[in-house]
Amino acid sequence: MKKIPLLGLLVVLNISCSTQKISKENSDPTKYMKTITADELKTHLYIVASDEMEGRETGSAGQKKAGVYLIDQYKKNEVAFPTGASGYYQKIPAAFLNAKHNENLSDSENIWAYIEGSEKPNEVLVISAHYDHVGTKNGEIYNGADDDGSGTVALLEIAQAFQIAKKEGHGPKRSVLFLHVTGEEHGLHGSRYYSENPLFPLANTITDINIDMIGRRDEAHISSNNYVYVIGANRLSTDLDKICTKANATYTNLDLDYKYNDPKDPNHFYERSDHYNFAKNGVPSVFLFNGVHADYHKPTDSPDKIEYDALTKRAQFAFVTAWELANRRERPVVDKK
Repeated sequence: MKKIPLLGLLVVLNISCSTQKISKENSDPTKYMKTITADELKTHLYIVASDEMEGRETGSAGQKKAGVYLIDQYKKNEVAFPTGASGYYQKIPAAFLNAKHNENLSDSENIWAYIEGSEKPNEVLVISAHYDHVGTKNGEIYNGADDDGSGTVALLEIAQAFQIAKKEGHGPKRSVLFLHVTGEEHGLHGSRYYSENPLFPLANTITDINIDMIGRRDEAHISSNNYVYVIGANRLSTDLDKICTKANATYTNLDLDYKYNDPKDPNHFYERSDHYNFAKNGVPSVFLFNGVHADYHKPTDSPDKIEYDALTKRAQFAFVTAWELANRRERPVVDKK
């Protein structure tokens, strides 16, 4: 073994300690998790779910206006559109949206933003939420604050947290695609379009974290909003289920409720949101959900009824789960059919 002079030894030890310190900081998302705040979520949601957006019906002027707001926020936070795309829109023709049910929907768009991975850029984590709702009925605006304004604004905050980390030298090792899908209310059309026309191969897509309704509580949790339903995490991958559980135990300490994960559950929520179009193509997927409530699909689903403390904590849970997925050594193994 080569002998190292004392001064050289001290320098080497100092460098080694510094490297270990950086590595440890990079593995801890707490600082960036805390950038997801109730105030910012509330500011975004009062805009996305305002009367000005006219209920965000698929392809409507109101939905397109909401889309412009989302893109403006990504530009403000310096989160670019994906590599290989020509802009923030994935355009979806009316013919595709109307092919199954012929509901006379107009052309619409998925919206995507992207942070490229530093070490494994070709492996992609998708975080999704639908930004459409049901529009206006009988002169009343259905604002869709919880469904799914809550997931929509959570994506904005999660992207901002990842971008802040990147600017400080702690960007994700894998690429992260923030995907706002359209047409969910009419049959998961936007996520189906993406799954059939993926920008990044589904074989390279390691997981979809789908966020649909995380701003309220249901009757089963009337005494506390410190919970979230976790649906689908273990359907394809034991790894993904363990990652969700560990991330929560380490950082957020929510009560993880698996009631609706039961394949025999009559609600079949697993098949009813956008993660399903990833899962049915073999991509490990998890759906975060607060359950239904009295204002579900009613004009009374308004931003003043959102519990912003719960929305914040659930968005933070999604972020720390995403952080682990984007930075761990191996992607989740698909070990189930």
